Amino acid sequence: MLRTVNRVLMGLSGLLLIGVGLVALAAALDLPRRWGLWLPSGFSWRAPHDVLLTHTDRTQFTRHGWWWPVVIGGLATLLLLSLWWLLAQVRRPRLAEIQIDSGDGARAVLRGRAVEDVLAAEAETFPGVDRARVSLTGRRTAPRVRVGLLLTPQAHPADVVRRLHEEAVDHARTSAGLPALPTETHLRPSRHTVDRVS
Repeated sequence: MLRTVNRVLMGLSGLLLIGVGLVALAAALDLPRRWGLWLPSGFSWRAPHDVLLTHTDRTQFTRHGWWWPVVIGGLATLLLLSLWWLLAQVRRPRLAEIQIDSGDGARAVLRGRAVEDVLAAEAETFPGVDRARVSLTGRRTAPRVRVGLLLTPQAHPADVVRRLHEEAVDHARTSAGLPALPTETHLRPSRHTVDRVS
């Protein structure tokens, strides 16, 4: 859903910017007069010295009582929608449940939080892993896993990643009956104090 909204908004924004840019370029190069193009009678941007909105265009509704509430309400709505869109980009939606095939033609539902907890608990048993955070993303029928591992100074990252994929992720994939479980792993070293020899 968010991907579709992003594509639509980016497409509309791009078309709007391209349109405004082409109109500005045409007016700056005085193309309507040179090419003899017909422009609507209310179109104020006809030549290089013209402005997009004249003083009359900008102030024609300000004497009406509804003008400022509409302007402020419209800008407030635009601001709230922009903030919602920005927060939606930062926050990755987590899967609440996974839909799996139970084998008898029916569908069963597995809680996403349970899968995350089991994966994190198993990953934290590996040598060199101090803490693990797991989140499920994607679709209910095709989940994806994001794993963040906090490693101790004694950890061997290659071994930790190998065991994570071959053991913990493979156990989760097999128990949920999924054909695949794509995993994205982020490793971060834990902070530790250096031992001093006196």
